[in-house]
Amino acid sequence: MRHKKSVPNRSYRVADQIQRDVAELIRDLKDPRLGMVTINSVEVTPDYAHAQVYFSVLVGTPEDSAAALNEAAGFIRNGLFKRLAIHTVPTLHFHYDKTTERAADLSALIAKANSVRAKED
Repeated sequence: MRHKKSVPNRSYRVADQIQRDVAELIRDLKDPRLGMVTINSVEVTPDYAHAQVYFSVLVGTPEDSAAALNEAAGFIRNGLFKRLAIHTVPTLHFHYDKTTERAADLSALIAKANSVRAKED
């Protein structure tokens, strides 16, 4: 008799769905501190109790946007209850994702190095 294994991809699917839903739900927020925010990734704990939501900001400050998102986390979570077909909807924790910032800095460094090399050649 074969036992049904837990599906390892399920947490990825849930995280992906949360990412899409949170991105839609934050459009309804009227907080002036909230800049133009992009949800980059979501990591869900194995028990689905918590979700770390990583975002970047195009317009506005990361600190203001993080404060606005974390204050609205309960409202956003309530919106997820209506959308997600899982028993436990995780508590949301929003974090500014510095990855895109670092990528831009690296690109600038590479461009600078290439222009220096071109002058030397």
